[in-house]
Amino acid sequence: MQQILRSRIIWGALSRNSTLRSQSFFHSSSRSHFRFTRNLRNEVRNEVPSFRQKAGPEIHQDAFTEKLGRPGCRNQILFVAFGTLIAVSYAAQRTNIETEYWKKKLNAVSASWMSAAVTTLDIKRAQQAEFIKKLRDTFTNANNALLQLPPIFRTWAAGGLVAILQPWVDASEGKRLCWKICMLNAAVWVAWKIPRWQPAMAVRFMHNPLSGLSYTLLTSMFSHRGLLHLIMNCLALEGFGSAAYFFLVREQGKQEPPMLESTASFHFLSFFVSAGLFSGLVSHVVSTRFRYPRLVAQLATETHKAKKVDTWAAAVSASSGAATAAVAKKTIPDILPSLGASGAIYSTVVVTALAFPDSQIALFIPPSYPINIQWGVGGLVLMDTIGILRGWRVFDHWAHLGGALFGLAYYTYGPRTWHAFRQALEVEMPNTQ
Repeated sequence: MQQILRSRIIWGALSRNSTLRSQSFFHSSSRSHFRFTRNLRNEVRNEVPSFRQKAGPEIHQDAFTEKLGRPGCRNQILFVAFGTLIAVSYAAQRTNIETEYWKKKLNAVSASWMSAAVTTLDIKRAQQAEFIKKLRDTFTNANNALLQLPPIFRTWAAGGLVAILQPWVDASEGKRLCWKICMLNAAVWVAWKIPRWQPAMAVRFMHNPLSGLSYTLLTSMFSHRGLLHLIMNCLALEGFGSAAYFFLVREQGKQEPPMLESTASFHFLSFFVSAGLFSGLVSHVVSTRFRYPRLVAQLATETHKAKKVDTWAAAVSASSGAATAAVAKKTIPDILPSLGASGAIYSTVVVTALAFPDSQIALFIPPSYPINIQWGVGGLVLMDTIGILRGWRVFDHWAHLGGALFGLAYYTYGPRTWHAFRQALEVEMPNTQ
């Protein structure tokens, strides 16, 4: 029995010693293997560059430019080209239809028109007579509706109606058309003042060069957010627009072969819309092809990283998010959306200055002495040129210069082009009974 116990004790001791030796060998071999693996990794890390070290900068740079993309201008150019073509074609066809209608109507009303050819002046006189008759009927119907009011209110209402209708009758056709455009601008301005509509207005009635939209080149022409902006543009349009309208009427009478023209309203509208589209396109191309690449280059360079600081207070100030955002906003210019009819109005101003070089103009706000119109327009163009060179961002100077360029081109080639469109789209209406 003792022998058995002794043998078991000896076997247990042997087993325990062998286990300790195996554990000691395992730990020692593990430590040596870990030491070898760590040394090998360090050597590999020091000698062989990683994939991130080899391709990291290139992949990061490509991903940065790919994610940003490049705003295009092809769709906007096509929109302006086809939009101008459609506007001029539609205006020419409508003018031909209305002129032919009045010509046939005058021939049917009186036999005296058959012995002499109908002139443009005859058509305009007939139109004015019918226009006054319609306004008188409107005033009569309004008076009949006011009979239900007390006498004192009826007198005030009738007087107010006369005060509105009489200037409308006395104004020229071109001035009335400019007033209609101003009323459309005022309606859009009222829409801006409705809080619920402002997000949609910001998308549909402001042209953002980075949005990729094209139709906003048209809608932004009639959009004004500020009241002062609206008033200044409407005053300029009311003055110079009516003069440009008279120029279009005068030039139509000089074209060969002569053609009757009952109204120049469609001609002026097509000119105004085309001028606004072209001026907006100039600003869009400059923003997408020049400002945007420069902006991306500034953001990608190392010069706009946080500068090194020497003091602890400066480090705390520079590390703040507000300070960093302020520095970035100050050093990197934004690409701002545009709106307003300034580009189209610039075209009317340039056409007026070239058509009536002896005219004089004066500023209403602030009041100023009259100066020659060409000197005044030259000063405006010079101010916009300086604004571009100095980087001013109060106005869209590129749109202003684009409108001035369109006005110069239209003064030179516009009347002949309009006459060619009218000849190509000439219509013949049946005689009215």
